[in-house]
Amino acid sequence: MTQKPIHVVGGGLAGSEAAWQIAQRGLNVVLHEMRPQRKTDAHKSDGLAELVCSNSFRSDDAENNAVGLLHEELRNAGSLIMKSADANKVPAGSALAVDRDGFSNSVQAALEEHPNVEIRREEVSGIPPQEWGKVILATGPLTSPSLSEDILRVTGEDSLAFFDAIAPIIHTDSINMDVAWFQSRYDKVGPGGNGKDYINCPLDKEQYEAFIDALISGEKTDFKEWEQNTPYFDGCLPIEVMAERGRETLRHGPMKPMGLTNAHQPDIKAYAVVQLRQDNALGTLYNMVGFQTKLKYGAQSEILKMIPGLENAQFARLGGLHRNTFLNSPKVLDETLRLKAAPHIRFAGQITGCEGYVESTAIGCMTGIFAAHEALEKSFDIPPVTSACGALIEHITGGHLVHEESGKPRSFQPMNINFGLLPPLDEMPKAEDGKRLRGKDKSRAKKQAMARRGLEDFKAWMSDKSI
Repeated sequence: MTQKPIHVVGGGLAGSEAAWQIAQRGLNVVLHEMRPQRKTDAHKSDGLAELVCSNSFRSDDAENNAVGLLHEELRNAGSLIMKSADANKVPAGSALAVDRDGFSNSVQAALEEHPNVEIRREEVSGIPPQEWGKVILATGPLTSPSLSEDILRVTGEDSLAFFDAIAPIIHTDSINMDVAWFQSRYDKVGPGGNGKDYINCPLDKEQYEAFIDALISGEKTDFKEWEQNTPYFDGCLPIEVMAERGRETLRHGPMKPMGLTNAHQPDIKAYAVVQLRQDNALGTLYNMVGFQTKLKYGAQSEILKMIPGLENAQFARLGGLHRNTFLNSPKVLDETLRLKAAPHIRFAGQITGCEGYVESTAIGCMTGIFAAHEALEKSFDIPPVTSACGALIEHITGGHLVHEESGKPRSFQPMNINFGLLPPLDEMPKAEDGKRLRGKDKSRAKKQAMARRGLEDFKAWMSDKSI
């Protein structure tokens, strides 16, 4: 090959997958991994693709689950990570869980044995210069301080590493609109709004007091040792911390009822109100305003369903607060994940604003394909947004609402893959007798139809001669 090698920085899931996709297309790739030269606070070994948290890749059900759909798309793309996971799986019901050491060893052996891959154990402490040619940065949530500082310098962003305050996000069609209603506070029309920009869920005094009790007594997650010294943002306190500071704190903060009239019971004043705001351009997801939390997931789901209107809520993402490193990707990356300020650089993995092993792998896979085709001067496009891979890229680069005046993305936050990121079906499935489905049957049929559509569209994209 006469082309310059493509450099991939970071030997985690995303970096390993990107390197594999490039090498499989006949191009030379240099994979840079700073361990063991520089260790992190979370890794325990020097192995490539080490799993630092859970050993689970979550659901492997490609018919009913968006994560399972993503698994199947990656298998269709020839993913090294999925091949290694399948070869090292351990019993976990419908989930895909792996033997950690066997999985990491499998990934590392495949890359070490590939004739087009060179692995360099060294730290890349800054944005690589243009002379390097094409580069993929896949350094994850534990990006080294020196590289983080250089990324900030190039992107011009105000912050990169911090405690990431995440509010729960709910599938819109699971909200009970017989209880909740649309209204902006004081019917105020904001930029691009119509005075009905929020979904409001009312609580009376008894419901509010029970909710506060549950928040205070609910089981919380602890900070990891390496997170201990990173402080909260003043404006992003967890709701349970606010509740502990005084029983009325939330009612005078994110749950204040002022300026809101219950459309179902206009003569009854709510004691407190939970507001939800549209989270994606499709309108399929709404986030709970000001509801970042450190409650454990089980307690969180149970407690939040105490809120009237959310008793049957389906969560696309539960809330959290943790140290994370990610870009304001809709602002700084183009649709093929190139850095607008330095187009020879692509980003992959968690640093782009996706969450989870499989999601990081998927973005690594896509950047590897994009970079290889660009180097080979082959035309290419991004996968269709109806697919799980395409929906993730859309979420990262352009699926968010923006402020009309500034043009900046509004509250971009990392996200796991879920069906709420995919566009709605053109036509809802019906029962065999032609009647409308309801309840769980409707939800199941909808997910299955979206999964079939996504996988078919992704396979068509992969089979295109340009791919």
